[in-house]
Amino acid sequence: MTMLTYEQALKAILDNCQPLSRETISLGNSLRRVIAEPIKANFDLPQFNNSAVDGFGVLVEDLIGASPTNPATLTIIGEVSAGANPSLGNSSARLNPGQCIRILTGAPVPADVEAIVMKEVCQTQEPLQKKENDQKQASQPETIAVSTSTRIGENIRLQGEEIEAGATVLQPGTRISPPVLGLIATLGVSELSVYRTPRVAVISTGDELIEPGLPIAEGQIYNSNSYALVAALNALGVTEVQRFHAKDNRAETSKVLQEALDFADIVISAGGVSVGEYDFIKEVCEEQGVETIFWRIAIKPGKPVYFGVNRSAKAGQLVFGLPGNPVSALVTFNLFVRPAIARMQAASTTNRHFQAKAARHLKKKAGRLDFVRGKLSLDNSIEISAMPTVGQESHMLTGLAKADCLMHFARELEFLPEGEYIKVELLNWFE
Repeated sequence: MTMLTYEQALKAILDNCQPLSRETISLGNSLRRVIAEPIKANFDLPQFNNSAVDGFGVLVEDLIGASPTNPATLTIIGEVSAGANPSLGNSSARLNPGQCIRILTGAPVPADVEAIVMKEVCQTQEPLQKKENDQKQASQPETIAVSTSTRIGENIRLQGEEIEAGATVLQPGTRISPPVLGLIATLGVSELSVYRTPRVAVISTGDELIEPGLPIAEGQIYNSNSYALVAALNALGVTEVQRFHAKDNRAETSKVLQEALDFADIVISAGGVSVGEYDFIKEVCEEQGVETIFWRIAIKPGKPVYFGVNRSAKAGQLVFGLPGNPVSALVTFNLFVRPAIARMQAASTTNRHFQAKAARHLKKKAGRLDFVRGKLSLDNSIEISAMPTVGQESHMLTGLAKADCLMHFARELEFLPEGEYIKVELLNWFE
């Protein structure tokens, strides 16, 4: 079977992804989920004209020519606080020339107010007390001295300036981040329709694997792949995950694969996909009715990636056979499984790419696309540079653990000089 390019392999995967069903969940449980139906505003946002600052509502003409050396004096006739009735506020008095009203951030703006001046440019003047027969009488009205002019509408948030009633605010396919969740709450929505997250089975393979925490013997290694892949799934909001393990035995591999297919929308195998004596995944998948879409891609790391579809399942189960080397498994998860999960939830499948300077030269064999693990920085010329991390072998997790990007070392190149630009993809495990 001919090796595909990275682009061909990704297209083949996305073309075989079917949308998952929808479900209604509470807003509080929606973080990282993907919106399935448009979310519209039932009211203007803001719902009423309100103050952007703590200050005083004024008439603009009263402050013409006001300055620190020539402040304007205004009489305070009342106060409006946040939560007041937008139509009345806490003051029903009309604002006449020479008057102002104290107003707090978020409070509704009375109809007569033309602008709001910040309290920082106002100095409160204590009222004079009149005394008669040593008894305190009613004080004179409190006043302020304002040391600046203003303009109509200053520091007033207008009704509907952010969102108008009836507008579609969020489209299907939007992943719910903390700001998105806050926006939905602002719209008063407590429940929403989202795409179901996939059920995923993660299969580790090999007689040599043991669980972390157990005493290790010569020839054994700890099972890092299944833990890392489950963590990568959890970081995407996929929590319905089961771990399986198959020893280097064809019959056991077949049994474990069937159990995984009985449970999951997506099956991910780590190991067992190369050309070794105990690499059974591709053959066992085909025996169980999984259609092979491709096997092997012209990339490094990740050449022996397998992808198949079980079309007998209602939505078409996806089967990924990832390499057993830990770096290869995680890099190919990021390149292929992550966008597949996004497509199944109608979310964006594109990652953020940009050009960066190579901080040192790169070399390889032509004919394959290398994904070099890199670390981004700003150099002295305020340009973004990408430095390959130490530990680029596919078994060295230290290099990937320190990386924040993948440098796309193009397939046609054998050498890239230091300082040349290279395509860079952000490594973001959480979206």
